[in-house]
Amino acid sequence: MPAVRLFDTVKGGVVTLEATGEQSMYVCGITPYDATHMGHAASYVAFDLLNRAWRDGRQQVAYVQNVTDVDDPLLERATATGVDWRELAASQIELFQTDMEALNVLAPDHYVGAVEAVPRIVPAIERLVHQGLAYRVAGTAGEPDGDVYYDVEAAGKHSAEAEDAWTLGSISGLSDAEMLELFAERGGDPGRAGKRQALDPLLWRAAREGEPSWPGGELGEGRPGWHIECTVIAQNYLPSPFTVQGGGSDLVFPHHEMGAGHAYSLTGLPLARHFAHAGMVGLDGEKMSKSKGNLVLVSKLRAAGEEPAAIRLAILAHHYRTDWSWTEAGFTEAKERLRTWRSALAVAPERSAGPLISRLRTELSNDLNAPGALAAMDEWAAAALTRDASGPAEAARAADADAGSAVDAALVSDAVNALLGVEL
Repeated sequence: MPAVRLFDTVKGGVVTLEATGEQSMYVCGITPYDATHMGHAASYVAFDLLNRAWRDGRQQVAYVQNVTDVDDPLLERATATGVDWRELAASQIELFQTDMEALNVLAPDHYVGAVEAVPRIVPAIERLVHQGLAYRVAGTAGEPDGDVYYDVEAAGKHSAEAEDAWTLGSISGLSDAEMLELFAERGGDPGRAGKRQALDPLLWRAAREGEPSWPGGELGEGRPGWHIECTVIAQNYLPSPFTVQGGGSDLVFPHHEMGAGHAYSLTGLPLARHFAHAGMVGLDGEKMSKSKGNLVLVSKLRAAGEEPAAIRLAILAHHYRTDWSWTEAGFTEAKERLRTWRSALAVAPERSAGPLISRLRTELSNDLNAPGALAAMDEWAAAALTRDASGPAEAARAADADAGSAVDAALVSDAVNALLGVEL
């Protein structure tokens, strides 16, 4: 595999990830209050391609993923369903990991929960308070004293003169108005009384009656905010900065924006060298969401007897950065493609594996161009099946090459599994 070229969201263009021999990646994980839907699956398959491309290029890869196993959506779902939040989280984490294994997504080296990380998160927040980059808010309207917020303006000034410094908007490139709108949509609380700036994100939520909480040292009892969770986990398990921060495009702001700010405030170094994001997945042209009840769940497809390799192929038919919709027609096409590829393996032309594998590598090194890799496989399969159907004379000549064909078939099968994650 050549050195991978990847679209960097911050830089706004494709960059080459230098093949230093060691790579590191953090991909934001799930909040485990519902089953794995196709949007989740597409994002993790995308970064699985990067993991596989690196490994094929003989790079050592350190891969970390979190799971936000305590957060408002999880607690709300647990209350609504009458299930203990810990039991709900455990069951959904197990289902997610089972789905990922079925989809042939290579497991991260470390899979770290927010609850597990609390003892490391607390001192990080305390440090930000001591630096004057975080502050406590007095309780109002029934809220207790002690919620701690990150001061985005102070943090930006603190690092403004340094190279590769973080200031608000440096990751997302959004205007203040755009950030404010998204902040409200994606879990922020711009109207919270007592905040210095509407976009200041929560670092520590002081304990509330009926909610789980943990010892917070100087902060008092409570639980961590979302952004600081990922920052601290990444900094604990990966180099500073690590190679790629990955996730869905809905995480660019505020999650990755704020996480990058936290990291710079804590270490004086960028969180990651590059930021990469996968597109959103809809259903038949409409946004896929829990509120609409139109989620396509991996577990339900599997339970209906659908083959995970076909599900993965349906995802790979779309470039990871594009927004796309799951359709029955697209899934039917993926299943037919899988059948065609398998039929072609039985009649693999001798000496055809090498050129094909070279092309697969070229396509994937070009910003993980899975559709280009699928097209290469389609052409190879069509050529193999055309050769097989060309008549008795050709078939007789081909019989002499059976041993070589078997080798080529094995090589192609292994390559498709290793590079695309599709088992033939």
